[in-house]
Amino acid sequence: MENKVIYTEQLTKCFGDFVAVDHISFEVGRGEIFGFLGANGAGKTTAMRMLCGLSRPTSGKGRVAGFDITSQAEKVKRHIGYMSQKFSLYEDLKVGENLRLFGGIYGMGRKELALKSEEMLRGLGFWEERDTLVKALPLGWKQKLAFSVSIFHEPDVVFLDEPTGGVDPVTRRQFWELIYRAADRGITVFVTTHYMDEAEYCDRVSMMVDGKIEALDTPQNLRARFRAASMDEVFRQLARKATRDDN
Repeated sequence: MENKVIYTEQLTKCFGDFVAVDHISFEVGRGEIFGFLGANGAGKTTAMRMLCGLSRPTSGKGRVAGFDITSQAEKVKRHIGYMSQKFSLYEDLKVGENLRLFGGIYGMGRKELALKSEEMLRGLGFWEERDTLVKALPLGWKQKLAFSVSIFHEPDVVFLDEPTGGVDPVTRRQFWELIYRAADRGITVFVTTHYMDEAEYCDRVSMMVDGKIEALDTPQNLRARFRAASMDEVFRQLARKATRDDN
């Protein structure tokens, strides 16, 4: 695949005798929306931590945004965005204060920060809430704001760890519209989710079972391969192979 933003070759992570991630190999291109799915205990979180430069692989290779995840982990961190399942902004700060804080962390100048903050908040319809404490915002607003902040610095790739957990279907759809816009700007989106309807929104999907990638293709091709009417049915077929239940 040309213009690879994520590349792994036989990437493995062991904790003692337990193989959490078992020799996985895949590539993700620029601007691609890549779904990284699997049941609890499949190894998704462990793999994502390695790709983010937060956990050192036991063996194998990996590059993110052109940097080696083992020897250049700090450079990896500077070229990615990240949003966890748990809300990742400071709830006791105002919306505008969060933007100034994260803009500073990302090394943005004052003028650039002011321009991008206004552009982002107006685009979200949040401009009137810039002096509102984050904890006073509805959950769906918080999640959309957290995603927007995770790509504030225009990273090469953004990692989203179950970003829509707990929000209503309408807000989930709005959240995915933000993902599409980011991908259209060339940001690669690497997303885990428990909602199988969201897998349909991805360009390609990988399915992990017991630390291994058991399937990787477009949603359409996966449904055809497993003779399934939906990605939920594909997921259920693969999940039945699992023999472990903890990451």
